Amino acid sequence: MVDSQGLTIMGLGFVLGLRHALDADHIVAVSTVLAERPSLRASGAVGLFWGLGHTLMLLLVGVCVLALRVSIPEYLAATFEFLVGVMLIVLGVTLARRLYREEWHVHPHEHGGRRHLHLHRHTLHQDHTHGHWFQQARRPLLIGMAHGLAGSAALLLIVIAGAGTFVQGVGYIVVFGIGSIAGMVAVGTAISLPFVLSRSVGRGAFIAVQGLASLSSIGLGLLMMWRLSLGESGF
Repeated sequence: MVDSQGLTIMGLGFVLGLRHALDADHIVAVSTVLAERPSLRASGAVGLFWGLGHTLMLLLVGVCVLALRVSIPEYLAATFEFLVGVMLIVLGVTLARRLYREEWHVHPHEHGGRRHLHLHRHTLHQDHTHGHWFQQARRPLLIGMAHGLAGSAALLLIVIAGAGTFVQGVGYIVVFGIGSIAGMVAVGTAISLPFVLSRSVGRGAFIAVQGLASLSSIGLGLLMMWRLSLGESGF
């Protein structure tokens, strides 16, 4: 039986998991993925697999820490966060490179008996090309795992302090993970709205929103790395 204190701790874990999905680095990272897959259906899948990857990594690290009754060194936790900053930069640069590779060029065009030159480009990876579901899930899953590794130190400090037994500690991590999955599915759906709406407005608006996602990812990644290099905490 789970006592009232245990239920309170589990409930708090779920709420904290929901809140955890709103962290800036999570939102920015997922936005770079959704920028390439602008649909409400894809947003839910991206949020789901991000949450699964995040929870799997937390469980992996958590089981080891709880079983051995050790803590993650501060320098190692800072290294994990620094690597998340590097990952954000890579995601932002990858999106920017994808936009650049859409190959702007001049097209001759004739109408009204007059010949004109129009600026034109071919867009890569349109909606009619779909990869296997595992290929689409792999990227958000790995991103979620990286965030789970970076956030494991702070979470496990709470778990070790509040959990009376190994089973309670693992249960807390599972409930926290479920909360983060639910939160990220909701957040992913919300994030996808600007991409979906801008695409319906026009290609220019869609490119602008994609560019903003790219710059945000690069900027936040650089800021995280700079703050951590100064000994400050991440996001």
